[in-house]
Amino acid sequence: MAAPVIQADNLGIDFFRNRRRKMSLREMIYTGGTSHNKETFKALDQVSFTVQPGEAVGLIGGNGSGKSTLLKMIAGVLLPDHGSVRVRGGVAPLIELTGGFIGELSARENVYLTSGLHGLTKEQVDERFESIIDFAGPQVRAALDTPFRHFSSGMQVRLGFAVITTLDEPIVLVDEVLAVGDRAFREKCYTRMESMLSGGKTLFLVSHSESDLRRFAKRGLYLQQGRLVGDGDIEDVLEQYNADADAGT
Repeated sequence: MAAPVIQADNLGIDFFRNRRRKMSLREMIYTGGTSHNKETFKALDQVSFTVQPGEAVGLIGGNGSGKSTLLKMIAGVLLPDHGSVRVRGGVAPLIELTGGFIGELSARENVYLTSGLHGLTKEQVDERFESIIDFAGPQVRAALDTPFRHFSSGMQVRLGFAVITTLDEPIVLVDEVLAVGDRAFREKCYTRMESMLSGGKTLFLVSHSESDLRRFAKRGLYLQQGRLVGDGDIEDVLEQYNADADAGT
């Protein structure tokens, strides 16, 4: 068996109950500390799993269960307080609405910046630019030199998905963003995701849509209050999640 592309060992991270752990710059400069409540909770607690190359994994759980936090730790956006997560290969993350784009930069500038941060040369971005914008659609093309912050949520998703799924990274993380797009665009995204999977990419998908999870994921990871309570065939894990929801647990 090939070496896993993602390996989490007793992964854990603690957050303040009223805000994330890190102090703001203003607090550090003016107070040297924080007056906020320091009570913490475990956003993730002793989470362990491995993912093989080419697997399609759906993350399942209610709001606040730790799904987005786990994706951010796989992407390297958050660092663990406990345990470790090892990722072999690059990650293309679409784990928030903006795709990590900078609001003050134009759409065009964000395409080049994000692609460059993932290792593409300017020449490589030049070659892909038209296909990226074609996928994003005519609304995005008409606003290429507009600051990204002026884009509607739907336009932000269009551009973010178009860029992230054009990268050469072998692991793709998608967090709920497809719920924002219109039906026609979602179908374009579904077709591209199926193409990525057939090409051997590894997919992590967070979605409240069970039909989306069944369409793309073969395996489910079920998080409940930061703990991994289910890991197996997507149908079995969805059944477990729905049974718990019906029981109020």
